[in-house]
Amino acid sequence: MSPEMIGVLGIAALIVLFMLRIPVGISLLMVGLVGTALIRGLDIAIIQSGRTAFDTASSYTLSVIPLFILMGMILSYSGLGGDLYKAVDSWMGHLKGGLAMATIGTSAIFSSISGSLNATTMTVGKITLPEMEKYNYKPKLSTACVAAGGTLGVLIPPSVVLVLYGILTREPIGKLLIAGIIPGIVQIILFFLTIYILVRRDPSLAPVREEKASFGVKVRSLLKIWPFFCIFGISIGGIYLGVFTPTEAAAIGASSALLFALITRKVDFNKLKISFNETVRLTAYIFLILIGATLFSQFLTVSRIPVTITSYVGTLDLNPYLILIFILFSLFLLGCFIDGLSILVLTLPIIYPIVTDLGFNGIWFGVIMVIITNIGALTPPLGVSVYDVKGVAPHVPIETIFKGIIPMLLAMIACIVVLVIFPDLVTVLPNLMK
Repeated sequence: MSPEMIGVLGIAALIVLFMLRIPVGISLLMVGLVGTALIRGLDIAIIQSGRTAFDTASSYTLSVIPLFILMGMILSYSGLGGDLYKAVDSWMGHLKGGLAMATIGTSAIFSSISGSLNATTMTVGKITLPEMEKYNYKPKLSTACVAAGGTLGVLIPPSVVLVLYGILTREPIGKLLIAGIIPGIVQIILFFLTIYILVRRDPSLAPVREEKASFGVKVRSLLKIWPFFCIFGISIGGIYLGVFTPTEAAAIGASSALLFALITRKVDFNKLKISFNETVRLTAYIFLILIGATLFSQFLTVSRIPVTITSYVGTLDLNPYLILIFILFSLFLLGCFIDGLSILVLTLPIIYPIVTDLGFNGIWFGVIMVIITNIGALTPPLGVSVYDVKGVAPHVPIETIFKGIIPMLLAMIACIVVLVIFPDLVTVLPNLMK
């Protein structure tokens, strides 16, 4: 059997394992080890797997992951979510669809803190859904905003997903994190615009709230969330100005979050213990995936699948944008059945060389890719964000949530179209970095 055929069978086996809900890291390790053994021999496969595990676990670059996760966990358990919503609500709640927009704004900030779609969706949902029900917002709109808002964390730094993309493709992590800022803002604006259009067409979706917060209340609400802006400004601003490396910025962010927790006493010993425990668990999970992804990528390399496909695509007399559209559509279909992290480790060894060979910027494509794979969090049958909302609001039919999410999906697709037409929106900030 040729190496190329073994590579094809390995990819098919990996997809089957994903569909069977075998853990991503275990699936990658199994396919990478067996595939390499079939091509190069069992002894080489075992030696390579051991070396890969050690090199990955001891990598200084990867220390950025647990540090950013720790920062997010400490801030998440500090009760910042409620303060965030009150602050955004005081500024926007009186507008048409204002509570829905405040939900999107809160999700954007909180998801950048927690780094977890599930944690953001469930935390923000518990805070905002009762408030929107109180003012007679229709569940179709309120639940859709909670589900869509959680997806913003893949763009707004510090995005763990973009960090993983950088590790898998060797694109500069600092530039990837900064590249997500403007697209994240564009996505938020499109969500706001979608809510405005929906409420304008059907005012019963979101009755206007009569009371309006005074300017003093608005200012005082911001004083309660100053730690987030301070920590965000120091760590991400330091990366942009070239003062810190991403790893140093993550360390400063985690230390600042811990200092904030201790000074304000918003996090007790038990919550700190849970924060560290969750950090270790999530870090171990991600590192297992990275070890498996590296081994799987090495297997694909010896199978010559990426080289063969890249060479074939290079011979096609097609417009590069047509090939890009086909790639993005394929990623969209995969996202309906497989989670975004699995898609990254499965497809990047194949599609990244194709995309860069076509002349597209690797950082730009990273932002586009994480958006389109994240759409799967809102679409059936996977729709993990939708099911999280259902868990928070069990009285709302799942069909209502999926129907309400359709306009938000269109907004996410519109964001991708805007970024394809105007790629400078992604690359302008990274290009200005020192």
